[in-house]
Amino acid sequence: MAAIFAFVCKSCGQVHEESPSFGYESPWHYSRLSDEEKRTIAKLDSDRCKITYTDQTDYFIRTVLEIPIDGIEEPFTWGVWASLSAKSFNRYLETYNDPVVGEGYFGRLCNRLPFYPDTIGLHVDVIVQGDRNRPTLRLHRSQASENPLVTDYHDGISVARAQEIAEAATHRS
Repeated sequence: MAAIFAFVCKSCGQVHEESPSFGYESPWHYSRLSDEEKRTIAKLDSDRCKITYTDQTDYFIRTVLEIPIDGIEEPFTWGVWASLSAKSFNRYLETYNDPVVGEGYFGRLCNRLPFYPDTIGLHVDVIVQGDRNRPTLRLHRSQASENPLVTDYHDGISVARAQEIAEAATHRS
């Protein structure tokens, strides 16, 4: 039987219970826009983002990345954004209210996760879920030598590492 995650934070001294979960309100690309650009070239809602530059349009959807924690029932969860091609984004929109569970799209991770080397652009498969759940991400293993997030995703992390990452994410500036 798996345990429940809990730890005393070294940064704030508080007890944090339940598996860590952190999320981003927008893709990194949107957060880098000026206020003017956000008003004029971007459209963001809780699950989708579109940025129309003069030479290209970028499409993003909100997703979930789950990292297993050794011996713990619930994973370490990141609410992150992934980029999609125009074709995949349009298919996702077409089937949004009647999703094709298990359908997948190639994408790229579009947030910088604390404690890891740059995670922007990591290759992912975006997997559609049912019951109004956000799609999940599957990181491509071929990048494992480039970023420890990929190794953590495939192999899981220890409770100590989960605590270390949770502290970094909780107290990021």
